[in-house]
Amino acid sequence: MNDGNSGQGEYTGSGKALFWLALRTGCLTLLTLGIYRFWGKTRIRRYIWSAARLEGSRFEYTGTGLEKFLGFLLAVVFLAVYLGLIQILLFWFGMTIFAEPQTSEQALLQTAGFSLSAVALLPFIFFAIYRARRYKMARTRWRGIRFGMDKAAWGYALRALLYWALTLLSLGLLTPLMTFRLEKYMTDRSWFGTARFVQQGRWTALYGCMLQIFIALALLACDGLSIALGKEILAVVLLPVGAVWLVIGVISYRVQSFAYLSRNKVLDGTVAFEAAPRTKTVIGTYVLGALLLGLGISVVTGVFGGIAAFALFGRDFDPTGAGLQPDMIPSVLITAAGYLMTLIAARAGALALITQPILKHYVTTLAVINLTALAEIRQRAADSGADAEGFADALDIGGAI
Repeated sequence: MNDGNSGQGEYTGSGKALFWLALRTGCLTLLTLGIYRFWGKTRIRRYIWSAARLEGSRFEYTGTGLEKFLGFLLAVVFLAVYLGLIQILLFWFGMTIFAEPQTSEQALLQTAGFSLSAVALLPFIFFAIYRARRYKMARTRWRGIRFGMDKAAWGYALRALLYWALTLLSLGLLTPLMTFRLEKYMTDRSWFGTARFVQQGRWTALYGCMLQIFIALALLACDGLSIALGKEILAVVLLPVGAVWLVIGVISYRVQSFAYLSRNKVLDGTVAFEAAPRTKTVIGTYVLGALLLGLGISVVTGVFGGIAAFALFGRDFDPTGAGLQPDMIPSVLITAAGYLMTLIAARAGALALITQPILKHYVTTLAVINLTALAEIRQRAADSGADAEGFADALDIGGAI
């Protein structure tokens, strides 16, 4: 789509270049015992951001590894103190999670302690989701103009707790309400320069995106009915079909809800968006990428495993010997290093074969309408970035690009 006043997204990234970049940063992360991962993620983001273009202008990521590292340390200290206070409070009520339970009552109290500890973290998980998105927005530019978000993370966390509770109580039927309202909360507080985004549309329209999920649930319900009626053969067929269809349905909902929400976003009241991602393309990319990745890992693991086995036992193997011999230590260390390198290569391969192609599909099926209105938008003040995704990294929900 390009009629002079609309622009189609472009993506110029290379799978080979991203693979080697991820492999190098992964090795440096291993050598620094995990510390370099903040700088590594920053380098990968800069590559991906710069590969995305609109009207010939590339996006720019300006975040740094140092601010992510410092934000992580701040979040770890805060969460350690917070969880320590929670454990002291639980211990006061006899619900310690560390002691070995001696009776069924103690086991029950320990289970309650685990559950309450997990629930106590939920607000911070939602808080971290909002702060992570705010940080990425604040560190993204296009044509020199900054994106940004308002400081409203706790408001998002409280709403997320409410909508998740409603969704669980409704057995998932209110999923569209949760999806729409939470996305609207974040979108309505997002900016490009001096222009504000607004999420329009209706949450009930997202039920159409759940069609494949409803079909999957119907198949699983028929499976349960078949078991009740004694039709075991039919039940054996329906169960895997329903389970696979449910996975497809969840992916379809995510793709199609993204498309609907994107088409109903407006910037500054004048700039609109078109999005047409295809579920079959996303699923096909997942499947093909997973197959290629699995094949590559199998070959590498088989070859390296054979070499390692020969190095360890090939010449002077004594089946009656006990323990690790001193001359075997170098081979064991090489085997361990090879295992870790395989994990690093697998992550790099997943980025190159799955993540980047899907990102490319989303970018190239997105269009911006009324581009001329963007010329009226001015620069916004810089955002400090707060904890720079520190809570997301500390809570292990910051692994995504």
